[in-house]
Amino acid sequence: MHIAVFSHYRLPVKGYGGTERVVVALVRAFAVLGHRVTLVAAPGTRVREATVVEVPPATLTDADVDLARFLPPGADILHAFFPLKRSPSHPFVQTLEGVLREGTPVPPNNIFVSRDHARRSGRAVFVYNGLDPADFLFQSAKQDYDLFLGRLHRAKGYRWAIEGAKRSGRRLLLAGGWRPTLRKNIRFVGEVDGRRKAELLAGARCLWMPALWPEPFGLTTIEALFSGTPVLGTHWGALPEVVSPAVGALGDTVDELIAAAATIHTRDPAACRAHAERYFSHLVMAEEYLRMYRSLLDTGALPPGRATPYAPTATSP
Repeated sequence: MHIAVFSHYRLPVKGYGGTERVVVALVRAFAVLGHRVTLVAAPGTRVREATVVEVPPATLTDADVDLARFLPPGADILHAFFPLKRSPSHPFVQTLEGVLREGTPVPPNNIFVSRDHARRSGRAVFVYNGLDPADFLFQSAKQDYDLFLGRLHRAKGYRWAIEGAKRSGRRLLLAGGWRPTLRKNIRFVGEVDGRRKAELLAGARCLWMPALWPEPFGLTTIEALFSGTPVLGTHWGALPEVVSPAVGALGDTVDELIAAAATIHTRDPAACRAHAERYFSHLVMAEEYLRMYRSLLDTGALPPGRATPYAPTATSP
């Protein structure tokens, strides 16, 4: 197929950029699978696996612009990774990574990023996010620290990770956007990316992901699993779909997570990596998007997402 992927960011992103990294991973996977890819993105974009068409972000998100005007000849499908204000005059899909406000209409031809993400809007169409396993370091021998990686926002539950470290005495590294007041066994390392992030993920005894909001997917969970690092999380949002008992533990209170942290090291790092490669690689994601494209082109409708890889451990709040 000839696939045109649209992003209003400059790619690859500098810094964290979850959605932006998913887009690059998808483009690379399509190329590996033998498909032609045109990437329509902000000026300065350089992704060697695609033909890049540079368009200013304001132009791409203009409500009066038909994105079909930027399509190269022969493109089969247009896939946007930002909310479309106008439906293009060409077969298209769009991926929503954020959470819609209650009562907000679902955009046309929208693909969510987890079963729970879709369910909250009364839909069943989803494709799990994926990343390239080659971007992560696998390490079976772990060091003596736990890790929290993400925005230091209340909804992300970073305070639960801090409370767990205080009460257990374990060393905790916080990687995020601003510096809180910490105790001596809790270290703030700021925003991390690239090699430094990969090293922190690979060396951690576990990743804390105590989300306190309906997490659409939780990209850091698969980053940890690719690194052979188990995950401690809550039952919010998509986390029960991503974290199985073999690769992590979920709980609903700080006490439950502290108790689970005592045995989290018993998870096999190789099993964590294998789980992520089987269900959440960039190639698996690309194959699922291709299934969506073909259904839309053949029948005019998107199919439901596939069953989750295992039974969720609990219903999400």
